[in-house]
Amino acid sequence: MDWQEWKKKQENTGTKELGTEEFPNEIVLELRAGAGGDEASLFAWELAHMYEKYSEAQGWLWRVNYESKSDLNGYKEASFEIKGKDVFKKMRFETGVHRVQRIPATEKNGRVHTSTASVAVLPIRKKVNFQINPAEFEMEYSRSGGKGGQNVNKVETAVRIVHLPTGLDVRSTNERSQLANREKAMLILTAKLQQLEEEKEASKHAGIRKNQIGTGDRSEKIRTYNFSQDRVTDHRIKKSWHNLPRIIEGDLTEIIKAIDSGVVGDEEEE
Repeated sequence: MDWQEWKKKQENTGTKELGTEEFPNEIVLELRAGAGGDEASLFAWELAHMYEKYSEAQGWLWRVNYESKSDLNGYKEASFEIKGKDVFKKMRFETGVHRVQRIPATEKNGRVHTSTASVAVLPIRKKVNFQINPAEFEMEYSRSGGKGGQNVNKVETAVRIVHLPTGLDVRSTNERSQLANREKAMLILTAKLQQLEEEKEASKHAGIRKNQIGTGDRSEKIRTYNFSQDRVTDHRIKKSWHNLPRIIEGDLTEIIKAIDSGVVGDEEEE
């Protein structure tokens, strides 16, 4: 099974149940720094910047749900809400591990470092085929450290929900009220649980897929951003693009079109 065949199979999974919600116009984008310490957190911030700029170019609405920053103002982890036409259709293949290779500003000996950040794209659907048992989650409240004025910082508006059976941890801090943050956190938790159900279904076919094109999940390395060679390589379709500064500023159109086409090239980067 090649990339194009797998992509079609993914698109057809659950279509009968989802109907017009196969490609919803709302997603939650999650980023998390991986291996590489401060450099990984800075890379996670750059990925968020890249997607924000791409969203602006597409005319999509971009909102922050939650941010946890490093000492260098990078992202340890962050969550964003994106709304707009075809947002899930265009962003659905961004899930996975993104790798950066470059000389960090703090590197004294000129050595190239490799760092990673993970990306997850969660579609927000109006209809879900399961119910969350209130006894299965814990809810915590705290003061938000984000924007929103003095009221947000004085009142415990930030919400954290832990789903006990799975250990899923969801936070929402940037709404102005506790109720709004709780509703947003529940929306994201529902999307994560829906994704888990879909991944269980997809895992039935994982044996063939993993051997030939990878798992297609957030633990798989999908793309490398090599700054010294001014090159971005997508490992799934074995294609590369140049002008990295332009891409980091949100020029993802060619990359997303190429992945959607499913045509596999012959370039690879180890």
